[in-house]
Amino acid sequence: MTVTTSTAYSRDLGDELRRLRQRFTGLRGRAMALQLGWDPSKVSNLEHGKIRGSDIDLAQYLTVCGKDIDYFEDFLRRYHNAFDPYLAQTPDTTRTLAMTESTATGITAYDVLTVNSLLQTPDYARALQAATGQAAEDLDRQAVMRRPNGPRCVFYLHELALRMRLGGKQVMEEQYVWLLANSAVIRVVPEEAATAAFQSACTLFEFEKAPPLVYAESGLAKVFAQGEAAVERGRTLFDLLDEVALDEAQTRRKLAEYRGPTPLRALAQ
Repeated sequence: MTVTTSTAYSRDLGDELRRLRQRFTGLRGRAMALQLGWDPSKVSNLEHGKIRGSDIDLAQYLTVCGKDIDYFEDFLRRYHNAFDPYLAQTPDTTRTLAMTESTATGITAYDVLTVNSLLQTPDYARALQAATGQAAEDLDRQAVMRRPNGPRCVFYLHELALRMRLGGKQVMEEQYVWLLANSAVIRVVPEEAATAAFQSACTLFEFEKAPPLVYAESGLAKVFAQGEAAVERGRTLFDLLDEVALDEAQTRRKLAEYRGPTPLRALAQ
């Protein structure tokens, strides 16, 4: 067992262990520790991704959960890189991102050509999928925005994303209305801010008891970067965006311009 800095992926895999314990043993953490002959804190820390379990630790844990050698070898393969400060996942992998969003205390995002997935309407998300051929976003992740104790959020959105028409007029009008309803957490980066247009879309996640990380994605990979240099570059980008973005009132006026003068049916969601 090695104490180390947790990562988004170590917390994800630790939570996988917790779910296996609950599903296949019915044991609480303390009872699981007793079964394994461990201190209860070891089970807790392993399931929270705070410590790197040894191969023997994982074999013992998964055996109690009734998992076979094939499951163990697959888990061990994934666990090998769980604590790396830089992690790339396939584009269709969503669990690590969803868990990162659900545990973050702060989310600061920048999007250039499309609306952030946490702010997309279902029709917009489907139109984006049709245009890109990529897997549809899991909009259940948006529940994090509705939690009473949800994260502090700021979404920087370049005006190019507002001009990018997806799915026709009705789809875009509904998306504009939804953005207006959430304008308190949105800051539009105006089209004339050319320097910002050449910056890459990314998200900075901050946590109460874990290091911050920067997340970026493309059609090739989802990347989680927890290295100090990457996080510092992310903070520098958001400092730049803060200088050039419209304020809340200006953002709301800009969104209203795109919605147009004809009110659309209010979104009940």
